[in-house]
Amino acid sequence: MNNIKQIPIILVHGWKSHPGIWNRLIEKITLPRDFIWSFQYSHLYEATIKEISMELMHFIRKKRNSLEYNGNVDIVCHSMGGNITRYYLEVIDGKKRKEKVRQLIEIGVPNRGSSMAEIFNDPIYGPKIIKALSGEFVPKQYIPSLDTNVQGIRIRCREMSELCKAGLRDDIHYRNVIGANRTGDPEFFPRLNGKTWVLCPDNTWKKTWLGDGVIPHADSYLPGKEFDIVPEDPNFLKDRAYHYCHIYLPRNPEVTNLVVKYLEDPDLPSSDIWSD
Repeated sequence: MNNIKQIPIILVHGWKSHPGIWNRLIEKITLPRDFIWSFQYSHLYEATIKEISMELMHFIRKKRNSLEYNGNVDIVCHSMGGNITRYYLEVIDGKKRKEKVRQLIEIGVPNRGSSMAEIFNDPIYGPKIIKALSGEFVPKQYIPSLDTNVQGIRIRCREMSELCKAGLRDDIHYRNVIGANRTGDPEFFPRLNGKTWVLCPDNTWKKTWLGDGVIPHADSYLPGKEFDIVPEDPNFLKDRAYHYCHIYLPRNPEVTNLVVKYLEDPDLPSSDIWSD
């Protein structure tokens, strides 16, 4: 772990999460602590994706100024943190390109918008899904229409439409780490019997093993960009299937090892590339 160059790393947690999810990753990184910048936005639950993205921009600028650093950074993000990060980099900074980013390493990010956010708002499926996830993934007595964050990552929302129109940046190395229930184990995400809900192109719903319990692969798809599916070995699901679901991915040893590997060697290719 001694050959990670001193390039700052920005960590962006997911929806209703906190910077503590990165503790196990940070333990494996030998950078000085002032080169590890963990963005905290859990208090911004009433803010739009754009507003949180602006806060991320100010956070990074403040950190850069404190180090008097103007070079490349690496960004690691989980779940909605990826939508926030991409909105900043591609919509707000897309044409200016003032922010210099070497790698954007995503973990379970709904890049096209979130099927889960959509199904929360579905009048037929929504109440059942919310009840199933109550107290674990969603707060008790959760009302999605009052959640500004979630409304901003729906597949059909304005922010995701703006991201789609802005397009990906050719000066950033995109990576995508996604979970899959390779063995069809219901313990992978017990509340939903191991499957992940996905909104299909014809606006119908289906359940799939190709997801992490919350984010299906269809939501993460970034055309022409690299990705890794975890676990690489399906046998890893035998004893700790739940550790590969969406909630645990940032703390999963296989995932944190992948991230550190890419921080050590940014030229190392990922396992596969999404076809165009």
